[in-house]
Amino acid sequence: MDYRQLRAFIAVFEERNITAAARSIHLSQPALSGSIKALEEALGTTLFVRKARGVEVTDDARTLYPEAQRMVADAARLVTRFKHDRVREPLQIGVEHDVGASVIRKVVLAAAAIQPAIRLHLATGCLGVARLASEDQRCEDELFLPLHSDPFVLALPFAAGDPRVEETRWITCPSHGSHQRLLPLYGSAGDAPAGEAETFALALAMVAAQMGTAIVPQSLAAEHPGVRMQALPQLDLRRRIGLCYSAQALEIDSLGQLRDALQGDHR
Repeated sequence: MDYRQLRAFIAVFEERNITAAARSIHLSQPALSGSIKALEEALGTTLFVRKARGVEVTDDARTLYPEAQRMVADAARLVTRFKHDRVREPLQIGVEHDVGASVIRKVVLAAAAIQPAIRLHLATGCLGVARLASEDQRCEDELFLPLHSDPFVLALPFAAGDPRVEETRWITCPSHGSHQRLLPLYGSAGDAPAGEAETFALALAMVAAQMGTAIVPQSLAAEHPGVRMQALPQLDLRRRIGLCYSAQALEIDSLGQLRDALQGDHR
């Protein structure tokens, strides 16, 4: 018993006529009759009784019909699934350090919305045909599609009181692109920080361990269970997170589709 025999059986059962059934599935009448005969032999039963006009279905045919429909539908879904997997174009996007989960989620949802056209692959760092990064990490030859405006906040240990700038034990990120913008906020206490970190995520871990206070993007502080946030006094300092890509990379159809989807969501 095979897929073609089941298709032939379903066609005859529904049409009640060999000629009409053969026409509906684009088979010759001898080929269809041969498939039905082979199926009957495999099952050891008679499915149809020929009449002067058409055929009459047997009780066994009525029993088989819903099962045959299910099996043919399952086979069709399997074929469709594997065809989609073959035609989906892989798209690798790099994710730089200190990109919050909310922005990553936005990209994943946009990619899912245009399935099955692409198969998204996220990688850490400067990899792939485009990157999720802060605007200050954009290379000179890259375009930038902003996706999120992220205010900086104070990240404090839960046990800490309201800090005074001159008394604050700062955790700084001197190698980070935003460090120069943050320097005036540290005051003289920034000359001898309590600790230094390469990324905001590491700085938050140090804050949670009660080593000191850090100025970090709100999206990252909100995701960390070990710290509390406080707005920067009388200051609205922000960073922009977005998609960095070269103009040439837009020749890749899957990236163009993702860019368009993200651009539409951000309007």
